[in-house]
Amino acid sequence: MSNLTFDDNASNTTFTAGKFLTFMLAEECYGVEVLKIREIIRMQKITPVPQMPEHVKGVINLRGKVIPVVDLRIKFNLLVAEETERTCIIVVDVEGGQGVNQLLGLIVDAVEEVLNVSDNEVEPSPDFGTRLSTECCLGIAKVKDSVKTLLDIEKVVSGELEGTVGF
Repeated sequence: MSNLTFDDNASNTTFTAGKFLTFMLAEECYGVEVLKIREIIRMQKITPVPQMPEHVKGVINLRGKVIPVVDLRIKFNLLVAEETERTCIIVVDVEGGQGVNQLLGLIVDAVEEVLNVSDNEVEPSPDFGTRLSTECCLGIAKVKDSVKTLLDIEKVVSGELEGTVGF
């Protein structure tokens, strides 16, 4: 993997070329580093947890482990949609604080494919004046005549894990 540094006024972000799992949310395509993905599972019953933010749907039991589940549509302020047969949960392995890794489920509309993204296919994300564009985005990949937003999943979910570590 090679590194490409984006140096703009808003942030100093390093993009590492490699493999990304792409998925759909509200007709838009996003990507997460394959190394962060533990597994992809079908939708299942999610047990609600009281006093959680709206986008934290609750927890699931995955082979004896209790895993918090976040709805990315709600987290990204997108319109809520009905579940389909392609709606699934991507289980990611992220740092949960104090150097301890934790599993977290992300509800997405559909998984697309694994892409090999090179440095020359990525541009820094434009500054739209929103937190997501500058802090949570590794860059914008131009692949196969489309654009895919590459997410820094650690930053996307960093606030979610503080209240859920005790589960």
